[in-house]
Amino acid sequence: MKVRTVIPDGVVPTLCRMCDTRCAINVHIKDGVIAEITPFGGHPVNHGRMCPRGGAAIDLFYHPDRILRPLKRKDDGSFAEISYEQALDEISTKLKALKTEHGAHTVGAWKGEGIGFYQQEGYVRRFIRAFGSPNYFSNDSACFNGRYLGYHLVCGFWNAFPEFDRAKLILLFGTNPPMCHPPFMRELADARQNGAKLIVIDPRLNPMACYADIFAQPYPGADGALGWGLINYLIQSKNYDSELVEQYAVGFEKIAAYAAKFTPRYVQAQSGIYAHVVEEIAQLIIKNRPDISIFPGAGLEHHENGVNSVRALAILSCLSGALGRPCGLFRPEFMGIRELTVDREQELTGPKPIGADKFPVLHDIRKECHTMTAMNYMLGQREYPLKGLIVTAANPAVTNPNTAKVEKALQNHDLLVVNDFFMTKTARLAHYILPAATFLEREELHFFPKYQTVNITRRIATVDGVLDEYRLWHELSQRLGFGNRYFPWKNETEVNQWLLEPTDVTVEFLRDHPQGYVYKPIRYQKYLTEGLPTPTGKLEFASEYLKLLGLDEIPEYTPPYHRRKNDNRFPFVLTTGARKSLFYHSRHQNIPRFRNVHPEAEMEIHPGDAARLQIKDREEVRVISEMGQLTIRASIKHPTELRRGVVEIYHGWEDWRVNFLTHDEINDPISGFPLLKAVPVRIEKLPAPIQASTKPV
Repeated sequence: MKVRTVIPDGVVPTLCRMCDTRCAINVHIKDGVIAEITPFGGHPVNHGRMCPRGGAAIDLFYHPDRILRPLKRKDDGSFAEISYEQALDEISTKLKALKTEHGAHTVGAWKGEGIGFYQQEGYVRRFIRAFGSPNYFSNDSACFNGRYLGYHLVCGFWNAFPEFDRAKLILLFGTNPPMCHPPFMRELADARQNGAKLIVIDPRLNPMACYADIFAQPYPGADGALGWGLINYLIQSKNYDSELVEQYAVGFEKIAAYAAKFTPRYVQAQSGIYAHVVEEIAQLIIKNRPDISIFPGAGLEHHENGVNSVRALAILSCLSGALGRPCGLFRPEFMGIRELTVDREQELTGPKPIGADKFPVLHDIRKECHTMTAMNYMLGQREYPLKGLIVTAANPAVTNPNTAKVEKALQNHDLLVVNDFFMTKTARLAHYILPAATFLEREELHFFPKYQTVNITRRIATVDGVLDEYRLWHELSQRLGFGNRYFPWKNETEVNQWLLEPTDVTVEFLRDHPQGYVYKPIRYQKYLTEGLPTPTGKLEFASEYLKLLGLDEIPEYTPPYHRRKNDNRFPFVLTTGARKSLFYHSRHQNIPRFRNVHPEAEMEIHPGDAARLQIKDREEVRVISEMGQLTIRASIKHPTELRRGVVEIYHGWEDWRVNFLTHDEINDPISGFPLLKAVPVRIEKLPAPIQASTKPV
């Protein structure tokens, strides 16, 4: 591994990308080696703090298993190193052949979370549209988009990160900030010190819940029932923002009529949360409104009722008066840079984008195709085949539902290219594997809407034989004949200069301001003078857009699958996805010091359920769903940690893939999100191994 650092000795400030929080860090270089990473003290995100994942960026960068040369699959399934020129020449030749023989739409591109978000997504979107295909995929079709759509449909925007430290009451639904968003903890701690109340809603007692004034454990997927119960309580007691409803909202009468049945007792029957707890939560909202933060985590969107549950919480926030307030729903403003995506510039004709007919809202609003439906296209089961796919730092063979089907689909490609750091389960199925550049090898713009600030990351080093993300798409596009038009820049610096041209900010200026630059001061309650970015310009408690598509006009509550189906063959409910402190989805499992902390997968189970099944702690069991089965060790938890009948498995293990158990075709009708958090399963105790006889024959 031949490394060239940007300076031989010294400190370079940048942003960490070991998760999506993007904390500011200092990278220390000594004798041309990245020696240490420490927190940067002047950034508003982490304020001089850093979690263990940040320091492990060195482990990632120098990892002995890192892919450093392009690999080509041989006939026997093994891989051989080839030159970058050969790899790109062969890949582009095969892409041209697929386009000529079958059409550009039979090729797709898939952006993963492991590389990044902003510019990486822009490159992938730009490339596949320039190629002539509408089929852009990403990890967002199974994470983030559900919440984005829920708020967008009500408010026209979603600011995922309110100013918690300015709240008097914080409600967290299906999230665990110490594991998911560590920098939240400073704001949450400040809010608590200032007297704010904390309510945590989660089927699992997570670390955050230990600090809550109220912790409520609903049935998985039943959060929407609680949301409607709180809406009803505010309306019936006339403790809602009536001025906002009268002047800035449409559909109030419809939600008021629908909410009427959600009495505290009805909510108890639907959600499992006691009626008196529902009333206590409602009274705290009334007492502390409008200074209320309601934050839904990914735990809400991974159900077939996810978007409507999020819509209900958005409505609850607005009725509480939190619209436009710092701790509530304030709308960030953007910087006004150029866009890398060309969705609007080049509308394509021909076959429809994959999933756009089945889940039109996902494609209308996010311009994104549906990854679960894509598997059927890969298998040749829809109106046209998906024959070629370029995947950059995504691992669908681990992270997408119905793993058996995913593997079969990925193996059915004429061309599968994977750009990644390591030999993942997905990479093993590829025809070509390209070495990806870590965030320490890239320079890119990052935006923090909460603070309306912009940063530029700094390239710390280059590795011989590894192209950064821009160079990958640049080189491919040049070979395919559209590089001069769509990827004309020489390097990332030129890309960033082009993006920033409409503003008065330069790359050099941002490099000199590692603490970030506030591109616009934050303005609260803009809706009072500017309206909202919805079709009506108002809050849409009822959506005419959804109604015209045959979807729920108001966010009606549908009981989760496991409550509707009630199949005695599968008496337990499996939730997946609770974060580990050191992993991030399927990432970081191959960092030895992290793996020492989390050595293997576990199925968390209530002690009463374990006793009934005669399962001992650390004993292997078989978990079985309608989709498949998984052998895993049991971990018996404290009785308060899980509801009876609920088990939990982390979702990102390469060696214990929980998505062999999950459904790909039980989907939210608006987002298309799969059912990942409430899967009916049964648990079988494995038979004891046969002991060898010690008696003489």
